[in-house]
This record gives sequence, C-alpha cells and structure tokens, in this order.
Amino acid sequence: MVNKGFPKFGMSQAGAFVAALKNYNLPDFILVLVAKECKSELLERGRIDDRLQSMNDDALELLHRVFVGCKEDTAGKYAQYRFYAYVSSMYHKCEVIVNDTIPGVSGINHKVPVAVKNNGMYIAIAYNKATGNPVNAKETTRFYNMVDDIKKGDHGTMLADGIYGSSVGFRGDALVELETLSKSRTNDPENKLDFKTANFENNIYSVSKL
Repeated sequence: MVNKGFPKFGMSQAGAFVAALKNYNLPDFILVLVAKECKSELLERGRIDDRLQSMNDDALELLHRVFVGCKEDTAGKYAQYRFYAYVSSMYHKCEVIVNDTIPGVSGINHKVPVAVKNNGMYIAIAYNKATGNPVNAKETTRFYNMVDDIKKGDHGTMLADGIYGSSVGFRGDALVELETLSKSRTNDPENKLDFKTANFENNIYSVSKL
C-alpha cells in the first residue's frame, strides 16, 4: 500500500524546484493554469514561495520543465506557457486572458490565444506559433486581418498592439508582409495599431519591431 501523502520525490527536490521557480516572477494566471492541469492545490494569495510549496509534485515538475529547463513538448504546450508569461511581463498590472473570444466588426467571433485588458478594455492581442514550420506570409496576413477586424469593432477602441510570437522562426516573406500591411494603415491616432514579432531563441523571447 502506497502512502498517498508521501511525495513522489523527496522534499529536497521539491525544495530545489521552489527555490529555482520563485526567481521567475511567474504570473498568477500561469500558476492557476498549471494547478488546474495537474489537479493541484494552490494557495490563493501569499508569498510566491508559499504558493509554490502549496502545489503538488506534478505541478512543480511541470513549471520547472517549462520555465527553468525550457523544455519542448510535441503539442507545443510548454512553448505556449512561456509565451503567456512573456506577454504578461510586457503589460504590468494588466489582466491577461488566455483563449478568449472577441467579436470583430465583421460579426466574426475571433478565438484569441492571449488578450490583454487594462481597466476592462482590450489593449493587446497576441498569438504564438509553437510547433511546425516557420511562420509564413499567409499566417501573418491572417493575424493582421483578425486584429484589424477586432480593432474596428466595439471591443477594439483601445486596442493598440498585435504581437505575433514564434518558437519556430519566421520566413522573410512573413515579416515583409506584416510590415507592408502595418504601414498601409492610416496615421490617425484612433486607427493606430502597433504590430510586433517575437522570436523564441536561446531560451528567451525577443521582440523584433517591424
């Protein structure tokens, strides 16, 4: 009979994971997502190390694999977690919503992987390609059209940024196409949208502004 309360790996390893992870400034919603995925408890508030210690072994191991080890998985889920945290770090004290649905002026309900709200208003939309071939021009055009459609709708009045992230790189034509579309916009402040691309290389995302 296995004692259910006994940790799979000893306290020394769990402690080492907590010690490493507490330096990563992990956003609250990431802890909630991972706790849910790993069926772990999570202290609602408190110091980061206390909250990490409240999580089960599976959750700590997953967080360590994603953020400390920068490992990859076939589904690209680890890359998405890193991208969520990266977007969150760009918009301090804003609400980050994962897998949101936002209607555009066309009437289409767009499924948005990451949306950022400030005072209840959408200010940024982000998408990350985690697996497969480098991003191509058709994909950046689709992203541009989605952001533009949301911008022109009732929910996009304060929308200012569109961020396209990639863990698999960008083809040259993709960057040229997004830059061309971005420059084709009129210059009036109400219509302004800033498009950025972010590449995941050497275990970090870095923005290359168009």
